[in-house]
Amino acid sequence: MAVLAAGAATIYLISFVAVLVVSRLDQRHAADAIVVLGAAQYDGRPSPVLQARLDHGAGLFRDGWADLIVVTGAIVPGDRMSEATAGQRYLVGVGVPPGQVLVQPEGYTTAGSMEAVAAWLLAEGKPRVILVSDPFHLARLRLEARRLGLEAWTSPTATSPISSRFSTELRYLLAEAAKLPVLAIRELLP
Repeated sequence: MAVLAAGAATIYLISFVAVLVVSRLDQRHAADAIVVLGAAQYDGRPSPVLQARLDHGAGLFRDGWADLIVVTGAIVPGDRMSEATAGQRYLVGVGVPPGQVLVQPEGYTTAGSMEAVAAWLLAEGKPRVILVSDPFHLARLRLEARRLGLEAWTSPTATSPISSRFSTELRYLLAEAAKLPVLAIRELLP
């Protein structure tokens, strides 16, 4: 039993280090699309977390890293608009041309959103993506994208309220460290 506990602790520690390292890397790279992961929206108005992600994606777009932004996120029960649609409206409002923003409103989870995005991008011959989300989220997000056949780089938001205080961000980093091995195990199972 002690060996199992030590093994689990070691896996968790390795996972935490991986999540922390990836959270600090900005891998912006020429890509086919910038994929901005959804977060809460309030009646069409992005939450501060979603707005930080959208602003970062818009900055990458303006800097020429890709000529398409894909926004994700489904309609959460009780909402009238999807996170993706709120994201698209926001991006157009800050000057991104409407034809350069693709709305992918499927997926209530990271996996679900990435499955919808990957299906569309791969069908269009656009496998190279820059993934935009909060720093804590990027290691798992990159694994999901690669699992689905995308060539993925990550670019963390720098202005998210989650990252503004390390004590807040630490809770998210610790939770992601527990999710990463689950994703890896899921990949090994038939």
